[in-house]
Amino acid sequence: MSEHASLGKLVFGRLTWDALAFLHEPILLATFAAVAIGGVFIVAALTYFRAWGPLWRDWITSIDHKKIGVMYVILGLVMLLRGFSDAVMMRAQQAIAFGDAMGYLPPHHYDQIFTAHGVIMVLFVAMPLVTGLMNFVVPLQIGARDVAFPFLNNFSFWMTACGAGLVMMSLFVGEFARTGWLAYPPLSGIIASPDVGVDYYIWSIQVAGVGTVLSGVNLIATIVKMRAPGMSVMKMPIFTWTALCTNILIVVTFPVLTAVLALLSLDRYVGTNFFTNDLGGNPMMYVNLIWIWGHPEVYILILPAFGIYSEVVSTFCGKRLFGYTSMVYATVVITLLSYLVWLHHFFTMGSGASVNAFFGITTMIISIPTGAKIFNWLFTMYRGRIRFEVPMLWTISFMVTFVVGGMTGVLLAVPLRTSCCTTACSWSRISTM
Repeated sequence: MSEHASLGKLVFGRLTWDALAFLHEPILLATFAAVAIGGVFIVAALTYFRAWGPLWRDWITSIDHKKIGVMYVILGLVMLLRGFSDAVMMRAQQAIAFGDAMGYLPPHHYDQIFTAHGVIMVLFVAMPLVTGLMNFVVPLQIGARDVAFPFLNNFSFWMTACGAGLVMMSLFVGEFARTGWLAYPPLSGIIASPDVGVDYYIWSIQVAGVGTVLSGVNLIATIVKMRAPGMSVMKMPIFTWTALCTNILIVVTFPVLTAVLALLSLDRYVGTNFFTNDLGGNPMMYVNLIWIWGHPEVYILILPAFGIYSEVVSTFCGKRLFGYTSMVYATVVITLLSYLVWLHHFFTMGSGASVNAFFGITTMIISIPTGAKIFNWLFTMYRGRIRFEVPMLWTISFMVTFVVGGMTGVLLAVPLRTSCCTTACSWSRISTM
């Protein structure tokens, strides 16, 4: 191998000219052309209106929590366009691929879209929207001039944006993972996925994860240390309480995601065997670790929404929120219990009746504080002067949908009878042999 080739291998790794996906994918070629034209138009507009200076001074390098919150929301909306387009492409493929028809997407392209859609919607749409709202609102609610570490706040945003940029880059240079959004081994291992797709997946999430953790530390410090004089923790607005619990979850759970992806990287790059069936590895360990992060992630996204709905109900009913103290306790209990339910995502792994029973019971218990929130909202609405404006209508629609889904979730949290019956039947067969 020549010195030039060795240097290229060192710098670019598995990226080669063949990794320019738009050269051999007509859909990507059209997308690349549209993105290029759009980029030229934006650059021309910024130059024409002489907006480069204000853009750099007032937004890109800003440490104002409100502007950073707005940039988070803009990032989430931009990525929503990408995630929504992926969803439309998947639905169109499913509609066209009927009977003997193969559809318009080759299988490897569909799998990339499927994976990218999940990663984008959870980590680069929902997370920036939630984080942006917390950045904007929390300092205002607690009477702080800014967050505790303003420069770190700007750095956190740009780390998240760089992670999103890596996902977008994979659309044209290389290909994204074809593993599903959680990248279970062995499908994400080097044997099943020797190309750069899983590498994009790992590094985009790792980079964005650093920004998310730093943002979580920043907001926790802001809420704990920068409240206005006289504002005790039990006088904080309910959205601030949900933001505090959300960021505690972020700080505790995202390092688990960082660690599990680091181990997966070692399996791919160094040849270790953490998540293989060889040399003592175990793919189910990856599933456990990813869901130890993944289930609290559900509550990282829903707790700020609970705070929003609480504020909306109180405002549009013209009443103080019913049961403020119980609402705070319910939020804290949900935060604690969210660590104790992860295995309900894979009851079929074969853990046995005792383990499944524990996680089934905790899954049912976590519905109690969640139900308390529903009743608090209903009692706030009771005898209130309700204004049926868009925020209130949205909140009522959420409550109906959430209750229906929650009732289903409680029923799906019952593996105990099946496991116990299976165990009992096994013992009965043994005893009659």
